[in-house]
Amino acid sequence: MELQQLRCFLAVAEELHFGRAAERLHVAQPPLSRTIKQLERELGTRLFDRNTRSVRLTAGGQALVGPAKDVLAGLRRAEEAVRSADDGEVGLVRIAFAGVSTHPLVARLARAVRSRRPGIELELSSQNFAQPAMRRLVRGETDLAFGRWDVIPADVAARVVMPDSLVVALPATHRLAGAGRLETGQLAEETFVSLPPHDGAVLPDRLRRLAHAAGFVADIAQVAPDTQTALALVSAEVGCHLTLASVARNVTDPHVVFVALDDAPHDVDLRAAWRRDDGRPALRGVLTELFALGDASAQPCAG
Repeated sequence: MELQQLRCFLAVAEELHFGRAAERLHVAQPPLSRTIKQLERELGTRLFDRNTRSVRLTAGGQALVGPAKDVLAGLRRAEEAVRSADDGEVGLVRIAFAGVSTHPLVARLARAVRSRRPGIELELSSQNFAQPAMRRLVRGETDLAFGRWDVIPADVAARVVMPDSLVVALPATHRLAGAGRLETGQLAEETFVSLPPHDGAVLPDRLRRLAHAAGFVADIAQVAPDTQTALALVSAEVGCHLTLASVARNVTDPHVVFVALDDAPHDVDLRAAWRRDDGRPALRGVLTELFALGDASAQPCAG
């Protein structure tokens, strides 16, 4: 049984007239009649009772109408699914993101994809730090990563999606809490709460660099496992903490204040990264939605 046979059968079944069915299918009537006869031979039963005055469905023909419609509807759905996949409308995209500052952007992206590309499924995976997210991307365990990296592998493309800057978190009772801006040298006598200085950790690296440039070595009172814990320690007056302006925007603890650093380098922007050889339309669709967000930068990153 072939699809064209089912199309011909349904046209005759709905028109109950071979001439009108042929016109509807844009074929001549004799080939249409031969197609129906061939289908009847293959099924071993007559599908129509026909004479010079009328055409009627037999019991076998009536039984075939529903299944034939289902088969052709299934074919249409299959064709639409393939077209949607080619257009980036369906598929699975795995996303790894690191740090609390990425959460609002990832949430906005997820809402945009769900609204405009409902056929795309997002698998979201939160990481404590950016370097594990990059390793997962390089190994093919995720498709899109968000983070801050000083080095981008050659086979990875990246783009700034949220400009950022460094600030220092201070207890609200600190003597410098009311300052509008600071120089790093003003913190030389302070104790710090730091994130773990693992390979590729941007904030511990920036703290070391800034302190060195200002002529001191940062006194680390405690190493916190993540940003939330570090800020809780600041609130408890354990020390100050070098963090990001994007983190400050999402903190509501009244016992923590954030002050900008005038001498801090502007090299901590949030970037999205993906493998250069990943040409799947679903990923391209997600990237399109990402870059359309209001705070997405149009500037590609080096590397």
